[in-house]
Amino acid sequence: THVSHSIMSSRILIVDDEPSIRKVLSAQLKRLGHVVYSCKDGAVAIEKLRRSLVDLVITDLRMPNVDGMELLNHVSVNYPGLPVVIITAHGTVDSAVEAIKEGAFDYVSKPFDQGELRDIVRKAIATGSANSHHQLPIVGSKYGMVGSSEPMQEIYGLIEKVAPSPTTVLITGESGTGKELVARALHEHSNRSDGPFIEINCGAIPENLFEAELFGHEKGAFTGAVNAKQGRFELANGGTLFLDEVGELPRAMQVKILRAVQERTIDRVGGVRTLPVDVRLIAATNVKLIDAVDKGTFREDLYYRLNVIPIEVPPLRDRAGDISLLVTHFIEKFNRHLGKSVDGVSDAALAAICGAEWKGNIRELENLMERAVLLTDAKEIDIGDLFGLSSEGTPPPMFETSLDEEDLKSYVKGHTARLERARIGEGLKVERGNVTRTAILLGISRKSLQLKIRDYDIRIEEYRD
Repeated sequence: THVSHSIMSSRILIVDDEPSIRKVLSAQLKRLGHVVYSCKDGAVAIEKLRRSLVDLVITDLRMPNVDGMELLNHVSVNYPGLPVVIITAHGTVDSAVEAIKEGAFDYVSKPFDQGELRDIVRKAIATGSANSHHQLPIVGSKYGMVGSSEPMQEIYGLIEKVAPSPTTVLITGESGTGKELVARALHEHSNRSDGPFIEINCGAIPENLFEAELFGHEKGAFTGAVNAKQGRFELANGGTLFLDEVGELPRAMQVKILRAVQERTIDRVGGVRTLPVDVRLIAATNVKLIDAVDKGTFREDLYYRLNVIPIEVPPLRDRAGDISLLVTHFIEKFNRHLGKSVDGVSDAALAAICGAEWKGNIRELENLMERAVLLTDAKEIDIGDLFGLSSEGTPPPMFETSLDEEDLKSYVKGHTARLERARIGEGLKVERGNVTRTAILLGISRKSLQLKIRDYDIRIEEYRD
């Protein structure tokens, strides 16, 4: 299950049938401070993903049993938002490009350059963190989105009208509302659906790497450019390019993107020839771009070029009728991912959820439901299961309750302890009962972990193979 925990280092899964590649790549990633697991093929990796917490997958394409493309497809379906980076050797770059068109985040070339590896891993994990919680699996409702309220029916109607055209779309809405889902729906229901859908998170890329990331670079164009590389515009050729968090675009890049869109051509960094590109542009932002235009931080001409068809995704507080549907959807999702069998929520818990502000929108609701499903021991999530789940160990301020202060403290203490016990259990499961490695994974001392194992009466032998 792909779950992000701030107390842990980034966890990276390497999948390659060559032991020497696994060894070299593992050593480099460990030097960069990451926790590394490795598997010899896709079948073993699928099992590892089922029982372990992973932030990034780095995989070879050509492997026995389950190859890299099958693994990529498995991740896309079962762990939306978990980034996959492809390992390439000389002569297999075309295959890596195909993999990116199928949803891989990027590729890294052998022999591995430490600087290039560090940058790709950092960007992949940043993008994965940003996307992991608002990519809902495509089940139930229309276009992969859950909801039947009037605001959502309007969104579905807009997608139906706009998707078939090549027109540029600007998707606006608060953080966590599911803007990327709208972008994907526009692509998947267009005449470009057989082409690639390439996403770039404009807020996750260092400014000095922006141009090479968007337009590609030639070998030797700058320090660390050990190989020529296609940019996102080239990779999206014949398909859709999705610029997420477009308001974060550096001013210097805005004019270059405008030129690429207007002239339908790009120049690689260090290149000598102009390359034609045919992409449909979709952009998304959680800030008011017109305000940025007024402040002079966003070009007016680019704003009007992007804002041809505006689609505003409603906040969750404006679609209260969808909350019970979303709650049911998330319970089913996390039952599958966490191996639980929760049946639903009590009337009191649902009333509290429906009365909340949800400033973080669907992403915040999803986070709460994941923790509630993980921690409850009952068949039904009750209002008590919603307390003690904030990072500060206090009840979320959104909920009003008639509980007196002592009962509330008891709830908080009990749920905080269960949260800690669950994290220790997850760590021991990942490290197969090895206390020393689990302590490193959790970022606490071995002695502290041993005391907690004793206090919580955790049986380590249950986690050993």
